[in-house]
Amino acid sequence: MGPLTLITFLPAVGAAVIGLLPAKNHNLIRYTALVTTLIVLIIAGALYPQFSRTGFGINEEASFQFVEHANWIPAFNIEYFVGVDGLSFPMVLLTALLSFLCIPASFGIKKGVKGYFAMFLLLETGMMGTFVALDFFLFYVFWEIMLLPMYFLIGIWGGPRRVYAAIKFFIYTLVGSVLMLLVMLAFYFNVQDPVTGANTFNMLHMMGQDNHSTWLNVFNIRALLWFGLFIGFAIKVPVFPFHTWLPDAHVEAPTAVSVILAGILLKMGTYGMLRIMYPILPDATMSFLWFIALMGVINIIYGAFCAMAQKDLKKLVAYSSISHMGYVMLGMAAMTSAGINGAVFQMFNHGCVTAMLFLLVGVIYERAHHREIARFGNLSNIMPKYLGISAVAFFGALGLPGLSAFISEAMVFLGSFPVWPVHTILAVSGIIVTAAYVLWTLQRMFFGEVKDPALQNLSIEELKKKFPEINGRELFTLIPLAIIIIFLGIWPHPVLNLMNASLVHLIDIVKVAPGSMAGLF
Repeated sequence: MGPLTLITFLPAVGAAVIGLLPAKNHNLIRYTALVTTLIVLIIAGALYPQFSRTGFGINEEASFQFVEHANWIPAFNIEYFVGVDGLSFPMVLLTALLSFLCIPASFGIKKGVKGYFAMFLLLETGMMGTFVALDFFLFYVFWEIMLLPMYFLIGIWGGPRRVYAAIKFFIYTLVGSVLMLLVMLAFYFNVQDPVTGANTFNMLHMMGQDNHSTWLNVFNIRALLWFGLFIGFAIKVPVFPFHTWLPDAHVEAPTAVSVILAGILLKMGTYGMLRIMYPILPDATMSFLWFIALMGVINIIYGAFCAMAQKDLKKLVAYSSISHMGYVMLGMAAMTSAGINGAVFQMFNHGCVTAMLFLLVGVIYERAHHREIARFGNLSNIMPKYLGISAVAFFGALGLPGLSAFISEAMVFLGSFPVWPVHTILAVSGIIVTAAYVLWTLQRMFFGEVKDPALQNLSIEELKKKFPEINGRELFTLIPLAIIIIFLGIWPHPVLNLMNASLVHLIDIVKVAPGSMAGLF
């Protein structure tokens, strides 16, 4: 059993073990989940020094590392085929890290503890499997495995409108899954294994354009398949106008579930585009890069203005995620080394920054029992440590130089300006709006007088009793992310050098695509 199989299925084993534990022994359940995710993180971390940074591509099995390949359902040529490259490995590391940090962040869960942690571990299996799968059928199975745990985590352990939010999330995601299923079947019946000639779900065979049938090479068909995949992945990103499920899901979800939703699940949309759409349908991708760039700019500006308008702190962070994922799409549309490396680096950085932000929302919610920005104030004197940690996260979201998001956003702009100058100029204006809502939020929450009428007559000492300083467990979940954000802002090489060879090769594959669909419609 290889390391990728271990990190994928060990959480599922942990969920099964939790299912056998006494329901009333909450601490045993919690620490079983914690140890399980810690082992996954250790195994994923141990792969980091073994990962080769150079000399691999994307269209042959040798291009991927830690590969495990076996027949799964031979009758339909379905394989258990997993491996990682420079696109997927940073996401695997991020998934392992955030899953581990979310367990202690969930220790405050009191209702249905056994079910919560079992569902959370099953969700980690789905996320890991999606990032390592190289067989489309296997990818789809893991993609769907994520759906049910997330539905129950929101629907059972969420806020007052949890059922509405969970159903909305389920319906949106299910629509995307149906579109992806139809496209997957179209590929299966029209792509042949180059050795046996049998139909195949192998993504690497699908990337070989010579393996496509004549029917699949019709431009109109490829455009239709491309947009089917785009909608399926765009719902997960989410791209405007498929974004309306996200704020509701975030507001109602428990803190740790919001962390996973924004930190990992949103990245699966852009990951799916780069893993599947780009190399399998490269000519369609080249022809519709303008569309990806346009949608990216809309996300950046629309998400930023929506964030500025929010009164609920958690909703503000949710809309900021929509905005920041727009930078990923703009970088993807550039098809330059700087642009696409910046896009994937932004995926990693946004995962860390938004995880910190949602954890910080959870910290203040546990004390105030509300998230209304206008009711806070003077937290700098009441919770100074909380202010220090919050500053790292908020300025990280702002893209302040010296923090990791600045590097990735700068790379996106450097890579996209030569290709999409107007789009890039409009996107840069989004930074101004981001600065406005970030600084305005900090000012309202941490400075000035306490705004809540019920608290205005209390002294600082009395307020400190009502709002105790951030504790050790909460710092345990936040400090590692703060260190990563600061370290990668100064020295981004440890992540960038994982990605470069694979992403440059992906650019080569897409750019040399035969034919063009430009002007087809």
